[in-house]
Order: sequence, then C-alpha cells, then structure tokens
Amino acid sequence: MTLGRLLIFAGLALILAGACVVLAEKAGIHLGRLPGDIRIEGKRGGFYFPIVTCILISIVLSLISWFFRSK
Repeated sequence: MTLGRLLIFAGLALILAGACVVLAEKAGIHLGRLPGDIRIEGKRGGFYFPIVTCILISIVLSLISWFFRSK
C-alpha cells in the first residue's frame, strides 16, 4: 500500500470517528464526561483522567478489530 492510500484511509477513519462522536453527543452520550471519569480541581490547576471513556473506547475498538479479524 502506498503512502497516499494510507493517508486517504486514515483520513476516512478520522471522518468516521468524528461522525460517531457527533452522533453519540446527539444521543446523550458525552464522551469525556461520563460517570466514573476522574476530575480533581484545585486552587492552582486541575487533573482530569477520563478512565471510563478510555475503557469504553477500548471495548469498542476491540470489538471492531475482532469483527474484521482475518483468518
């Protein structure tokens, strides 16, 4: 596969991922602000770790890779 095709497929994948995020927002699923995401606010700054969002994205990507797995 040439570099040009790889970049085209990567761009299409990003467009698809963006569309999924927009559709999830319209469905009421706010990625990055799910219950269980860790947020600590202090006087001088804050710390934010979206652990539940990371787990959810990992599960979805694992299912997609399992579905498209070649044998």
